[in-house]
Amino acid sequence: MHELGVVHTTIDRADPAAVEALSGFGVATIHEAMGRLGLMRPYIRPVYEGARLCGTAVTVLLQPGDNWMLHVAAEQVQDGDVVVAGCTTESEDGFFGELLATSLRSRGARGLVIDGGCRDVDELRAMDFPVFSRAINAKGTVKATLGSVNVPVNVANALVNPGDVVVADADGVVVVPAARAADVAEAAWKREEAEAGKRARFESGELGLDIYDMRPRLAELGLTYKD
Repeated sequence: MHELGVVHTTIDRADPAAVEALSGFGVATIHEAMGRLGLMRPYIRPVYEGARLCGTAVTVLLQPGDNWMLHVAAEQVQDGDVVVAGCTTESEDGFFGELLATSLRSRGARGLVIDGGCRDVDELRAMDFPVFSRAINAKGTVKATLGSVNVPVNVANALVNPGDVVVADADGVVVVPAARAADVAEAAWKREEAEAGKRARFESGELGLDIYDMRPRLAELGLTYKD
């Protein structure tokens, strides 16, 4: 059940070294390294090409058509944070734009992930302030209803706790629980090392059929080749 009308001012952020390590990997690699967990639904997209971010979550629970809590959240942002906003119900209004981005950047924010709408895309691109959103929508919002800041939120079917690591790029958005950040970074590194070896084999012309030893299983299932 959602907790409304509260701001938690103290949160346990993931270890900065682990966050830095995770920033070197793509979302797909992290998602696979974590056991195929933590991925947001693919409707959350970058609002401009080339946007990417990695940081610790300051979470926001919004009410539909109301961005008041984003202004409240700005005060809680520290250098290296990402604001991650869910909503009590689906809403694609333009909760966020250039002025809020300017405010968040002044606090050290690395970007925003929001299960809602965003506007001022050209200005955000010019600022290179990365935003990943449900929609792009010029429709404005009001400031009338309380939500919460730094409570667990569900954002595009992913649970985000304050202080978790959020990584986003052209492939999507993934959430790494703070307590797992270092282990997932290590697993991601091992996965990339393994992929580098496979890449070299593919470049040499070797087939996935042989690299992954697929032929016996295909034959077992009855795959036949005919001239």
